[in-house]
Amino acid sequence: MDFRQLTYFLAIVDHGGFNRAAAALYVSQPFLSQAIQVLERDLGSRLFHRIGRRVVLTEAGTALVPRAREALHALELARASVGAVRELRAGRLEIAAMASPAVEPLSTMIQRFTERYPAVLLSLRVALTREDVVEMVRTGGCELGLLTTSSPLPSRDVVPHHVGEDRLVLVTPMDGPFPAGQAVQREQLEGHRLIVGQRGTGIRAYADDLKAQGIDVRIAVETEHRMAFLPLVLAGVGLAVVTESWADLSERAGALVLDLEPASVQHNILVSRKAQLTPAAGAFLEIAVPPAHRSSL
Repeated sequence: MDFRQLTYFLAIVDHGGFNRAAAALYVSQPFLSQAIQVLERDLGSRLFHRIGRRVVLTEAGTALVPRAREALHALELARASVGAVRELRAGRLEIAAMASPAVEPLSTMIQRFTERYPAVLLSLRVALTREDVVEMVRTGGCELGLLTTSSPLPSRDVVPHHVGEDRLVLVTPMDGPFPAGQAVQREQLEGHRLIVGQRGTGIRAYADDLKAQGIDVRIAVETEHRMAFLPLVLAGVGLAVVTESWADLSERAGALVLDLEPASVQHNILVSRKAQLTPAAGAFLEIAVPPAHRSSL
């Protein structure tokens, strides 16, 4: 068993099959299949059930996934440590992020990082919920993750760093039901249609909390696609409760942004693995997280 075989194995897992993995790796599908067959012989176990064109992990394959990620992470750590001697003139850093903090504060973090380390490739991966972010970091899929939360994290397998807060605001059409410049009381949302994220997001939790308090709001659209919020609001489909990081973009698109009362705050948390970080991840933390806030939550 070698690192190349583990790379091939994880590519099949991550891309959902041999054909897509082969295309991503720039190898032929027969070559990839042969490499996995050799790996399976070395391990003495089948790693995939082949069902038509689909593949499903066997029990042995499932057990191998976290160990393979750890092994490749160790190799990347060794390679990146050499790069650190050259002041990070090369390298790659994978960051998982929920949609709202990916607008801010992640954009500012990346700007500062790339100004100092322009040769390091940053790979941003989408995570729909805070649990997704934690899982991607915990299992080694990404070294860092950025999430928003209004309550304690569901896992202690990662190291959290508080990087700021975002208030929730209401986005409406310019000719919407509320006047500009006046905060909207949550009771005033009674009877209105809302565009929300899926369960597990702070935006959805806010809408569910309104219902729990007896405020009859209607869910017009539930979507994983945050960029759909603005077009739907402007089309009159419903109102959207979003984090303040979306305010500038919303106003420039022609929407009205209003404060909500009482204020509801989401915490932006950057999480890192408990294991030793690559120099690129360590450098990103140094830039992104004020010293007073490291491991503060």
